[in-house]
Amino acid sequence: MGYTNSSWVSYTKLSPNHSGQRTHNIDRITPHCVVGQCTAEGLGDWFAKSSTQASSNYGIDRDGRVGMYVEEKNRSWCSSSNANDQRAITIECASDTTEPYAFRDVAYQKLITLCVDICKRNGKTKLIWFGDKNKTLNYTPKSGEMILTVHRWFANKSCPGNWMYARMGDLAKQVTAQLGGSGTDSKGGATTTQGTQATVFSGKSEADVVKSVGALFTADQKKSGILASVSMAQFILESGYGKSELAQKANNVFGMKKSLSGNTWSGSSWDGKSVYTKQTKEQNADGSYVTITADFRKYKCVEDSIADHSAYLLGAKNGSKQRYAGLKGCTDYKKAAQIIKDSGYATSLAYVENLCSIIERWNLTQFDVKSSGSSDTTVQWYRVRKTWADATSQLGAYKVLANARKKADENPGYSVFDVNGVNIYTPKTTSAVPFLVRVNIFDLNIRKGPGTDYARTGRYTGKGVFTIVEVKSGKGSTAGWGRLKSGAGWISLDYASKL
Repeated sequence: MGYTNSSWVSYTKLSPNHSGQRTHNIDRITPHCVVGQCTAEGLGDWFAKSSTQASSNYGIDRDGRVGMYVEEKNRSWCSSSNANDQRAITIECASDTTEPYAFRDVAYQKLITLCVDICKRNGKTKLIWFGDKNKTLNYTPKSGEMILTVHRWFANKSCPGNWMYARMGDLAKQVTAQLGGSGTDSKGGATTTQGTQATVFSGKSEADVVKSVGALFTADQKKSGILASVSMAQFILESGYGKSELAQKANNVFGMKKSLSGNTWSGSSWDGKSVYTKQTKEQNADGSYVTITADFRKYKCVEDSIADHSAYLLGAKNGSKQRYAGLKGCTDYKKAAQIIKDSGYATSLAYVENLCSIIERWNLTQFDVKSSGSSDTTVQWYRVRKTWADATSQLGAYKVLANARKKADENPGYSVFDVNGVNIYTPKTTSAVPFLVRVNIFDLNIRKGPGTDYARTGRYTGKGVFTIVEVKSGKGSTAGWGRLKSGAGWISLDYASKL
């Protein structure tokens, strides 16, 4: 067949690392995570080295730009599997450097666009994600079908990271919708698999659940104040959703111990049989843990889980008294979290802190409907962190931008991020020089001046420790640009750790 390349490509640097023309027609797409918020040029430079011994057909950089490194007619070296790469279009996507290796939204949206384009040019009308390695690799796609695969199936790697892995079903759904496909596979099954609630949110991305979960609560439940927010945050915390950015060191599965929950409030769907036994760890006051065995309720889907849990918080009793007295009508999520903790719900010493962190990070207060019956109101939060990916560094979340900026000004190395993780303010600082930094990537560009608007010198730092003798702010870096003592030029301090 004839092969074409995507018109979305804005940068091309062909890599020598490929096996020539592929031996199988294209019927797979394999998204990867780069493990770095790279540029299209930086990724191209890396793949251009024969010593790299790796490549991909396309790359999507941190700004959503598409680079091409191996033409579609050729087999790239990307997935640790000759059989997969012979039939797959491989796409490296800029990501954070730590688990869950999150993509910026602009990169994810471009991945959807690029997959639609690939499918169209290769005569495909639907993109399918089974979510199961054996089923996928043993499946023979029909002429109009494109299948999603992942690197972790062929090597001991996390790739594409838990952030993207959780969105594979969403990717298939959105691409198929744009292609005008039916959304079902050739056997009539859904294009997205419905795994357990604790691992794939019943096939939905966490972003979709966060946006729609407010509709799961009744008017009475919403009148409880912050209940919808807290219930969603508790699910996120306690489900241990993979190892995604939503999971915050949970040591329980989401659900109530059978001995505490019973089946006494309206809206419960428990039939007395959907109970499973699980060992879990409870934390003592001295910080030590003890392992207990408890019965937990099981739900068919995340919606049932959250809605039923909301009913539990409203209706649970200790004798004739409400177990979580004070929760109804509470409009302060921190107070609500403390009420739940103090009532014996959780033993983890950091439970309240972790719960509030999730509510702030994901702006879950958007579900809060005040007891007056007013409509839902979305609040814009500004978070002060070292980087968006480093949620543990957060110093606070502010409704007023000026307050967030002031906090960042008072804490060198911190920036202000909006709800989408976009850096909207970084204080201009004059760091005391000289100082040492450690670089942990091979391909950090050295530029002729402090900014991406200065030309590259054509050299890289490589991994190692370097001395910075001057710091300036400039385009393309939130942490500033550092001038190397060697005189070689300037590097972005976003990719260096101060020693």
